Amino acid sequence: MTTAPRLRCSRRGLLRAAAALPPAVAAALCGGDSRRAPAAPRYFPDHGSDGHRTLSYELRLSYDPVRDHLEGTARIHAVATGLTPHVALDLHRLSVRSAHLDGAPATVRHRGGKLLLTGDRPLAPDRPFTADIRYGGRPRPVSGPFGTIGWERTGDPHGGTLVASQPLGAPSWFPCNDRPDDKAAYTISVTVPDGYTALANGTPVERRPVDGGVRWTHHHAGPMSSYLAAVYTGRLTLDEQDFLRNAYPDRLGEQARHDLARQPAMMRAFTALFGPYPFDTYGAVVVDAELAAPVENQTLSVFGSNHVDGRRGWETLVAHELAHQWFGNSVGLADWRHIWLNEGFATYAEWLWSEHLGEDDADTLARQARHELSRRPQDLCTADPGPRRLFDDRVYTRGACTLHALRLAVGDRAFFTVLRTWHAAHRGGSADTTAFLAHVHRVTGHDPDEVLRPWLFEERLPGFPE
Repeated sequence: MTTAPRLRCSRRGLLRAAAALPPAVAAALCGGDSRRAPAAPRYFPDHGSDGHRTLSYELRLSYDPVRDHLEGTARIHAVATGLTPHVALDLHRLSVRSAHLDGAPATVRHRGGKLLLTGDRPLAPDRPFTADIRYGGRPRPVSGPFGTIGWERTGDPHGGTLVASQPLGAPSWFPCNDRPDDKAAYTISVTVPDGYTALANGTPVERRPVDGGVRWTHHHAGPMSSYLAAVYTGRLTLDEQDFLRNAYPDRLGEQARHDLARQPAMMRAFTALFGPYPFDTYGAVVVDAELAAPVENQTLSVFGSNHVDGRRGWETLVAHELAHQWFGNSVGLADWRHIWLNEGFATYAEWLWSEHLGEDDADTLARQARHELSRRPQDLCTADPGPRRLFDDRVYTRGACTLHALRLAVGDRAFFTVLRTWHAAHRGGSADTTAFLAHVHRVTGHDPDEVLRPWLFEERLPGFPE
């Protein structure tokens, strides 16, 4: 997701690696002493379950844009993490028609966005199971501290839809274990009327005529967090070149093709800096609606019509969302408190793209950003901003400045080695701030405490290393 001032609607822990850190770093947890403090609770404990880990989702959906109605079946393959009396999932508003566990009817309790499925007996630890849920209704976004997020209609006359779920909107359209560190593979099939396009994460597998429309199927081995899963429907033009695929309304075709034309160059630049691109496909969907911010849905970012102007006026956002495929999507978050690992990295990638083009270099942009931060209240901890300030623009810019401070302290060669090996070490998994600090120490041999602790764990704005 891009910087917080543009946001509208669409949008564990720290002790685990403490032993690997210098003692001062292990103690520096926003004023707390990690050697005594209990593990910090998750930011959104009502979402997600620790009773199972998901292996895959198979979603088969049918959407009627005239009635704004969704019918779906979800097959979820998972493994119980302990003795599990019931399978807990998140599902918002949509009605459950039926549910089965390993082929047998399950007792269903659905209240307050939580779906509990109970079988004849508890699931034993490490036991694989399959849940099948048939559900439907009129999908509506989920209300949260950041407005409403999830499945939304674009407002165009053809009844297009988009999904922008960060951080809590995934249950608006499918039952899921909605926590960022629960990653899985996805197969998504969507049936829409003739003349409509349906796009989803991953690689196109099949496009088949069926009664009443066309079924579009995509598969993404992922692994992917639920909040990054997406579906787009509407009257869209597809532009597919090699493993890049973009889509946009026909009326915006000329501007969108121009504004997205440097994606291959960005991909080459970021691959050189961060390591191999982590997925099989990438692209962007421009929807026929104004959005306050693009969103980095895995392999298929979404932009509003207001983010294309035919002059590449929003190209930094194109770079930002592409960089998220490495940092935020491939390397995910153990919990939302570590959001700077997503947004600080993607913001720094904007500066690296500018540097690559021969425009303002990252040092110039970082010092400008720090100057602007100095004029703002000094009341935010980058590494633990609080649930209501996840998308505060200072998390983005302080996060990016944190990385620049590291670059100045260790030099370019060591810095970019940190970035590449960070992705390589955690590709397809989830990580946290403590793990990053331990990684810096391991790769560079430098104690990261002196340089990074003030940026991450103190509210007062520090300066850059001289």
